[in-house]
Amino acid sequence: MVDFHLATPDEIRAGKTTDVYFSRAKEVLEAFNVPTEKVVAEFTVSSFPKPWNWGVFCGLEEVIALLEGVEGIDVYAIREGTIFQTEDHKGFRIPIMFIEGKYSQFIELETPILGLICQASGACTTAARMRKIAPETPLVSFGIRRMHPAISPMIDRAAYIGGFDGVSGVKSAEIIGIPPSGTMPHSLIISFGSLEAALKAFDETLPEDVPRIVLCDTYFDEKLESIKACETLGKRLKAVRLDTPGSRRGNFKSIIKEVRWELDIRGYKDVGIFVSGGVKEEAVRELKDYVQGFGVGTSVSSASTIDFAMDLVQIGEEYVAKRGKLGGKKQVYRCQECFTDTINKFDEKPPKCPKCSKETTPLLQPIIVNGEVNYDLPSAKQIREFVLHQLKNPEITI
Repeated sequence: MVDFHLATPDEIRAGKTTDVYFSRAKEVLEAFNVPTEKVVAEFTVSSFPKPWNWGVFCGLEEVIALLEGVEGIDVYAIREGTIFQTEDHKGFRIPIMFIEGKYSQFIELETPILGLICQASGACTTAARMRKIAPETPLVSFGIRRMHPAISPMIDRAAYIGGFDGVSGVKSAEIIGIPPSGTMPHSLIISFGSLEAALKAFDETLPEDVPRIVLCDTYFDEKLESIKACETLGKRLKAVRLDTPGSRRGNFKSIIKEVRWELDIRGYKDVGIFVSGGVKEEAVRELKDYVQGFGVGTSVSSASTIDFAMDLVQIGEEYVAKRGKLGGKKQVYRCQECFTDTINKFDEKPPKCPKCSKETTPLLQPIIVNGEVNYDLPSAKQIREFVLHQLKNPEITI
């Protein structure tokens, strides 16, 4: 029987998704009794994949799911949803998370840990940047059709945490705790043979709490189909969605402005315009003042990953590090006023902010202690609110 190409949660926890050199390294370390009973392995980012000046940390909840119950290890991390930079004010690389404990207990888990935080943080950061560009415009994640279905809830959750208002995935919405968002596919209109017939059937079939947002570019000009949608549903119509492919789009802003004009002069000023199809940061910036919402797909679902790396920085009491990395267990102190970070040795006193002399707070908090979770897991909604709060800070710019 053919099956999906997936690793089960138990296989991931057992190290079956590791790179083979970690399994071989574990075998060699154990064969020669190399003392690695107490190591510190930290996770840092050397640079962002695009000209970004900050990222959003995402994926911590799944890291907890992976490491909970691993005997004898401690995990410290910044709060999920924290906006972070790669370096502190002195140019020292910022640890986002570290694991302390017996190296053989987690050496084969480095690969899946990195996979959990690299991809989720990339999608979350892309979403947060769009939210920063358009603080008040509805944003909905439409991109799961471009990715493996097994990870669709992760993608939608990352987008939601990054500030999106809704997600199209049914399972994703269930996990997040919100209703799924969506309009209708072109295939529905094609199946009925006309826009009007499909809209009437849609309206008669679905409950009142499903917004009447109509796809208006299947057969004819966007203006004509938008007018037809208004005439068919009248005041029940909430918005029209324009999903015109790039190959036929031309000047999309002009198309949107024309549709807006034609609707307004006919008395449909309350009908919004929702756009989708190839929406990237640039489109959000250009069109945010002309539309009432965006459906964002591939630019979030296949967002560039943030390349975290894990490195040993301490073995016992000895400071160690490969070239380009800094030895020793560290703490990150942040001034909440001006978002200035300072890296110190873990056991040093919190410094004053070097810019404004305010008190600083430690960002790395105990998440797992001796294999047991020491952290009250916030909901996706709470993490999203935390991200939105940070995005309002004038120090967070694009």
